[in-house]
Amino acid sequence: MTMATRYPLLGGVRKIAVLRPNAVGDFVFALPALHALKHSYPDAELVLVGKAWHRAFLDGRPGPVDRVVEMPPVPGVGMPIDAPASDAEARPDEPEAVTRFIGRMRDERFDLALQMFGGGLHSNPFLLRFGARLTVGARAPDAPALDRSLPYREPVNRRLALLEIAALAGAWPGPLPLPELAVTARDRLEAARALPPLPGERLVLLQPGSSDPRRRWPAQRFALLGDLLAQQGARIAVNGTLDEAALVAEVVGRMRQPAVNLAASRANALGLGGLCGLLERAALVVSNDTGPLHLALALGVPSVGIFWLTNLLEGMPLRPSGLHAALAVRTRCAVCGQDNLMRRCAHDDSFVDEVSLDEVAALARSALYQ
Repeated sequence: MTMATRYPLLGGVRKIAVLRPNAVGDFVFALPALHALKHSYPDAELVLVGKAWHRAFLDGRPGPVDRVVEMPPVPGVGMPIDAPASDAEARPDEPEAVTRFIGRMRDERFDLALQMFGGGLHSNPFLLRFGARLTVGARAPDAPALDRSLPYREPVNRRLALLEIAALAGAWPGPLPLPELAVTARDRLEAARALPPLPGERLVLLQPGSSDPRRRWPAQRFALLGDLLAQQGARIAVNGTLDEAALVAEVVGRMRQPAVNLAASRANALGLGGLCGLLERAALVVSNDTGPLHLALALGVPSVGIFWLTNLLEGMPLRPSGLHAALAVRTRCAVCGQDNLMRRCAHDDSFVDEVSLDEVAALARSALYQ
């Protein structure tokens, strides 16, 4: 495919599979492409081949995804690589669950199957086993060929790259809805139980965690920022997963102004739907580059995002006006000096600690009062 190529819509499409078994932020990156597929093939069933959390989160939620099929663990496709890529047919040593799953996918008789999971070394052969009429996706030099493919590039804007994959199937975007993601009554109820709304509240949600420690802005600065915004009349809530409970507690404990700890216990911990309900109420989100930030952007919530260099390029939303970005540009590890642009060193020291409190506070005030 060249930049000038535009493929026509495939005729007689009843069912589309999209392979993307990854995390929350990665799902949000795919939303424009999923909307484009649904816009171009409105009568087709759009099936996301993903993980258990996709099924739980998207069940009953209006949007471009009609159904989620939860796939079993497959090396290199949603789980660590500890086995060679799948062959075109079942391997003798393949887990029975994977063989059964492939049989189910073949029985679905997909018309289109899109690989939206990396460069395709492992995901392309896995997708080919579905037996779809047309397969499309990204392809690294060492990956098996699909019917139509694009070169896999890094770093790139992930949303645009996935839209380009959708275009291989003839899909072109219509108007991108805002919000890009529907919030349900169940989401709002869960959010209200975790944090009962107050009349006239100006809710600011702080998100100090990240799955990659190198993307974490210091907890002390999150606390200082929370105090500054609370003094200006904001209601502060600090969110994180249960695995981040200690980090959330540190931020709340360092603050002098009142703040709500949303990760204090399993009883009041927010699920993903409840988080969407709370984000909908928020006047502002201040977050590291992590899933809740991208959920907020998909919901149209003004957000301050603290990014490390290429992560901003990869995560920039298609509507950039809602994002106030603070950017760290250091590329060398403070411990060993290794450049981490192309290859990660063994250390987890923050790459965004050079972002100052004054910069983030100025962005937060701008987002709140623009």
